[in-house]
Amino acid sequence: MNIAIIPARGGSKRIPRKNIRIFCGKPMLAYPIAAALASGVIDKVVVSTDDPEIAEVALQYGAEVPFMRPAQLADDLTGTSPVIRHTLTKLQQLGWELDYCACIYATTPLLNSDIIRRLHEQLSAEAVDYVFTAARFSFPIQRAILQTPSGGITPFDPVAITMRSQDLPAAFHDAGQLYWAKASTWLDSSKKIFAENSRMHVLPHHLVQDIDTPEDWTRAELLYRLLQTG
Repeated sequence: MNIAIIPARGGSKRIPRKNIRIFCGKPMLAYPIAAALASGVIDKVVVSTDDPEIAEVALQYGAEVPFMRPAQLADDLTGTSPVIRHTLTKLQQLGWELDYCACIYATTPLLNSDIIRRLHEQLSAEAVDYVFTAARFSFPIQRAILQTPSGGITPFDPVAITMRSQDLPAAFHDAGQLYWAKASTWLDSSKKIFAENSRMHVLPHHLVQDIDTPEDWTRAELLYRLLQTG
């Protein structure tokens, strides 16, 4: 069985209740659930949450919540991988036979079923641990500048700041959307996502938007509406 796990705790600070806040007419959580179920490569979607209201929304839109996430895994310091390992372990204890597992973040309205399917195909075809979505930085990170305590400016890299952009290697960042691996890989804490035996699937910029501030939320809604009309 292939599953998707969506971590969705209730304690968002910067945008309160953002996992179920209304986004373009539906709760935010509804979008990744729908994309996963429409992908054709995921049998069940499981939402890992500590919040009864989030659990109710998840069930309403077709996901499953077989158990609630314990409080010690729902604080500001807990990373994603321990949550996925906890969920997989509990599901196996319930008798679920698990093959592949996609971790999909709750605030991913720009993620679509085609991307989910293509990454699963890539993972199935290559002998790698993880495949995840990424994006290219729009400006060379080597030419970053820093502000000094006195208000002055200093280059992050004094050598690279003098180089032409086209002479610097491209740099990428995690898109914060989707991570595919075998269930056994997720359960092996020695296997890291950002490592040599992983591969990234680079997305165009219009499909990537981190949502941490009200400005991020507004831009994501604009992008989503544009994609729907395209």
